[in-house]
Amino acid sequence: MSATGIYGGKRTGVRVVVAGDRGTGKSTLISAVATETFDRNVPPVLPPTRLPADLYNDLVPLTVIDTSSSLENSSKRNEELKRADVVVLTYACDQPMTLSRLSTYWLPELRHLGVKVPVILVGCKLDLQDEQAPMSMEQVMSPIMQKFREIETCIECSAASNNQVPEVFYYAQKAVLHPTTPLFDQERQALQPRCISALRRIFTLCDHDMDGALNDSELNEFQVKCFNAPLQPAEIVGVKRVVHEKLPDGINDIGLTLSGFLFLHALFIEKGRLETTWAVLRKFGYDDDLKLADEFVPVPSKRAPDQSVELTTEAVEFLRGIFRLFDTDNDGALQPHQLEDLFATAPESPWSELPFEDAAEITASGNLPLNAFLSEWALMTLIDPKKSMANLIYIGYTGAPASALHVTRRRSVDRKKQKTERNVFHCFVFGPKNAGKTALLNSFIGRPFSKSDTTTTGERFAVNVVNQVGGNKKTLVLREIPEDEVKTFLSKKTFLAACDVAVFVHDSSSEHSWKRSRELLVEVAKQGEESGYGVPCLLIAAKDDLDPYPMAVRDSLGISQELGIEAPVRVSMKLNTMNDVFNRILSVAEHPHLSIPETETRKNRKKYLQVVNRSLMCVSVGAAAAFVGLAAYRVYLARRNTSG
Repeated sequence: MSATGIYGGKRTGVRVVVAGDRGTGKSTLISAVATETFDRNVPPVLPPTRLPADLYNDLVPLTVIDTSSSLENSSKRNEELKRADVVVLTYACDQPMTLSRLSTYWLPELRHLGVKVPVILVGCKLDLQDEQAPMSMEQVMSPIMQKFREIETCIECSAASNNQVPEVFYYAQKAVLHPTTPLFDQERQALQPRCISALRRIFTLCDHDMDGALNDSELNEFQVKCFNAPLQPAEIVGVKRVVHEKLPDGINDIGLTLSGFLFLHALFIEKGRLETTWAVLRKFGYDDDLKLADEFVPVPSKRAPDQSVELTTEAVEFLRGIFRLFDTDNDGALQPHQLEDLFATAPESPWSELPFEDAAEITASGNLPLNAFLSEWALMTLIDPKKSMANLIYIGYTGAPASALHVTRRRSVDRKKQKTERNVFHCFVFGPKNAGKTALLNSFIGRPFSKSDTTTTGERFAVNVVNQVGGNKKTLVLREIPEDEVKTFLSKKTFLAACDVAVFVHDSSSEHSWKRSRELLVEVAKQGEESGYGVPCLLIAAKDDLDPYPMAVRDSLGISQELGIEAPVRVSMKLNTMNDVFNRILSVAEHPHLSIPETETRKNRKKYLQVVNRSLMCVSVGAAAAFVGLAAYRVYLARRNTSG
């Protein structure tokens, strides 16, 4: 790990790259902070300069990179800028043109290069500024900072008089270790939404008696956890007085309310004490993006391609409890604002974007029932276990990760044992365009059929609970595979490893649709054979309300028999005659050793194994006969000798 990287969630160094027009004092500034002296004869470009860790209170070393402003060295300079943790842009206080070049060239250039790190604007040679016409820094910098939000701080200094030189690199380090932008919106003068969510979660965790306020004991426990020192009684009184004067609702009879807690942190930030809020956030596991750092979200990492991750019974029961807690009207479904409240302690709602958005069933009024709520969690756990674990923690799960997530048995083992113990089944939905794949997924999550349903251009998921005969419930995930992407997907050897069952949809009234669906079935069967990840398959004849293409009916039955899979399931989403298709998909998935297409290679292999087994049987029978004959001969000899 380099000196300017991050190790174990903690930053081990800060890389500062200094750039700006020629003659603005870049090299002299670096020399002055490193040697604490002013040297008029510094080289045009200094080698990398390491500032000691104990130079500032955070005890993190800085590596300062000098750059050339010449055109012939622009390539090297650009590479350094791309590796920066923070950029210091210099201008000369006695050369107004160099200041205007910041907004006309340097700042746009950083954006063009894709450099997305804090920027510190530094006016050098303050001692040479014309005292008769001094520039008002606030007046000049305000419009620049409005336009370029990446600017963290502006400061003027003088290497000749050693005026504010150390402060330049203090602010550079601070911009990396305690950045403002993730916490505070300067334009709105308010905490950022993610910051509010993180602080809300911290407040909730510290409010042990769940009465909506931190009493003196809880406030002290919070202080000790974050800063290793308790608050004195007079300090607690002082904090409450400050909050009450500015925000009366921030204090109640019990103690500090959530609004008061948020107000205090906004006050710290406004007064430049960002390190206080960052210390709190990092103590509770947050990284610079205000998400839980990786080490706080451990998930099973060692698993085979044909293993998946599911929620445990303990995690599901926790989610049922959370659902009931936020279903304040007890109608069995979460309204959008209730779901928003549930995820108020997460960076954002995890289901507001694809593939989770619109993946589960909702009521006619747009609310999310319990089964759909649990289905969304099952889907998130299946395709992104880390995200699922993180969001469990965000909403209050305090158990060990091992008690929340379960790694399933390998699918290859399930096939050998001819049974599966899974609760969540992953179904890949193949088929040509306009075959009815999208309508099938819509039907699965209770969406009414519509002729205006647009063809899905990318991958799409639909998830729901399927009620089985006998009362058992399993979760089925349908994953629509776009026809145009099948070739790319199948080029990956492990693509089918994550699949429990593959269905092939065709428009039963179209010759082309049937032929293309058959081709896809053969391609998938071949890939499964070659990769070792063969999957059970099922044909679905959609649009059964239309006049069927006669050859498709006969051929599909023949293909099913030839490949050793079930006969096609005929459905009509338009008429809502689904022929129990989702239970039938689930049934095929629950018998992982059946319905795997019998390709020629697979058939030949089975014939070969049958011949070998018969040969072994003959050898075994022959050996047994020989053994019996030998035994009989020995008995005969023994009797003859005895009679003799």
